Amino acid sequence: MNPLAMRAVHRDHGTGAALVHALRGVTLDVAAGEFVAVMGPSGSGKSTLLTLAGGLDSPTAGHVLVDGTDLGALSRGARSALRRRSVGYVFQDLNLIPSLTAAENVMLPRELDGARARQARREARHALAEVGIDDLADRFPDEMSGGQQQRVAIARALVGERRLVLADEPTGALDSHTGEDIMRALRGRCDAGASCLMVTHESRHAAWADRVVFLRDGRIVDATPGTSGPETLLQETK
Repeated sequence: MNPLAMRAVHRDHGTGAALVHALRGVTLDVAAGEFVAVMGPSGSGKSTLLTLAGGLDSPTAGHVLVDGTDLGALSRGARSALRRRSVGYVFQDLNLIPSLTAAENVMLPRELDGARARQARREARHALAEVGIDDLADRFPDEMSGGQQQRVAIARALVGERRLVLADEPTGALDSHTGEDIMRALRGRCDAGASCLMVTHESRHAAWADRVVFLRDGRIVDATPGTSGPETLLQETK
């Protein structure tokens, strides 16, 4: 059973003259342990694809299944519970809670899912260490740089036993060296059995993926094997 399966998914916004077809019949599977990058021009439907995969929005037509469960058959509360348990999401706008420390932001989904505070904090510190900022665990978001905040958001997506990680431009606020560290952390999670679907406009980051899917005008127009790491991409561009 694939952690993510999308079947003939459409998503329309607006009506009449204002109608926008954000996605048009997208079918996509992400297997256990697979890292899939999504690329395409602005407005091609990349972020819409992620919000549907994470159950943050519902398709106009078609089906989205996470761990074999059709999200369209669940109540809003049940979708939220499934998301907390199985899906990690890195938002472009981060969505950190200003009144919580880095560790508390990362702990939150685990506590909401019923984990004891001590266990949730231990898992949060481990996730912060994965992205290289365990020393900032007790800082609040406004005490950190934009890049540090982004790493907290990524740690929140990685915490616990997430089967599916969805990442929308996860390295956007990071320098190139730190961005490579984050890609290594995501790749490591996939190698350990989780799945990742990542939107990126950077080919050097897409090079970490097993497969690259290209969207245009809401449709998948091409898919290619990844290059199994940045070293291969560098060799190809020499």
